[in-house]
Amino acid sequence: MAVTIIDVAREANVSPSTVSRVIADHPRISEKTKKKVREVMERMHYYPNFQARNLAARTTQTIGVVMANSATLAFQNPFFPEVIRGISTTAHACQLGLYLSTGGTEEEIFQEVVAMVQGRKVDGVILLYSRVDDKTLNYLREMKFPFTIVGRPYDFENQIDFVDNDNKQIAKDVVNYLMDLGHREIAFIGGDVRFVVSADRLEGYRAALEDHQLKYQEKYFIHDFAFEQDGKEAIRQLMEEEQPPTALVAHDDSVAYEIIRYLEQLEIRVPEDVSIISFNNHALSEHVKPPLTSVDINIFELGIQATELLLKRIKQPESEASHQFVDTTLIVRDSCQSLNPR
Repeated sequence: MAVTIIDVAREANVSPSTVSRVIADHPRISEKTKKKVREVMERMHYYPNFQARNLAARTTQTIGVVMANSATLAFQNPFFPEVIRGISTTAHACQLGLYLSTGGTEEEIFQEVVAMVQGRKVDGVILLYSRVDDKTLNYLREMKFPFTIVGRPYDFENQIDFVDNDNKQIAKDVVNYLMDLGHREIAFIGGDVRFVVSADRLEGYRAALEDHQLKYQEKYFIHDFAFEQDGKEAIRQLMEEEQPPTALVAHDDSVAYEIIRYLEQLEIRVPEDVSIISFNNHALSEHVKPPLTSVDINIFELGIQATELLLKRIKQPESEASHQFVDTTLIVRDSCQSLNPR
């Protein structure tokens, strides 16, 4: 038979309300009493029913974390473990638990979020993506349920809490860096433009070309679906253009790793034959051959700030929307070569 709070109170010779206050670490209970009650709880193997306490207080002490894909696919991308590490660091400091989405499709993820909200399983939600016309985001907004986004919202930007990098600017920065090295034929590879981060980086790439009076060329853009379908063939065709690119901008480091592998199979050298630059600066990027030049977007900090914004929204539901932009740093390694005369 399970030990109850009444059993603990009887054994410790205190009232049940005192045991409850000890569990809550109430400041009015003396340290001596707390110690005595906790010793009894440990000896009797009593475990407080925090779920019942949270229900009474109308809080779950849990936040939902929603990924764009199933956990199996998401964790193949080093971005997600690192951003979740930032989220869990802040959550742990506030004694909060995490509820991770596990749905495999957009519809499954949406239904899971509906269950989170309707079942009061979480106090708020962090979306780890921003998608064009996203059903889940629209639902959270319509329900006025506390949520924040890692990424810039496609719509209602001034009404939604979010944390992001300035993806348009950092894409311009990497193109400008390549321009300074003497590159003019620059391709952009990967990125699903249904996601705002991909669309923003592509827009920044195009804007940088225009700033240098260079025309955007569709042949220098490999769409995400084409790269996923047959990345090696897409790279082969790109590098066999009459005027092949001298530099490639990869949507993220994971895409860059694949590009380097395909180029090696095609006997195209990096950076001697073509330079590569990327975003996210994953831990592996300094260990690939050659070490990858990449923009460090401070993924861990994105997770921390997203959680802080969500906690603020939970506590102050009527406050104005907050937007945070996390600084980035270009980490120069060996994957880019200058074309300028020495």
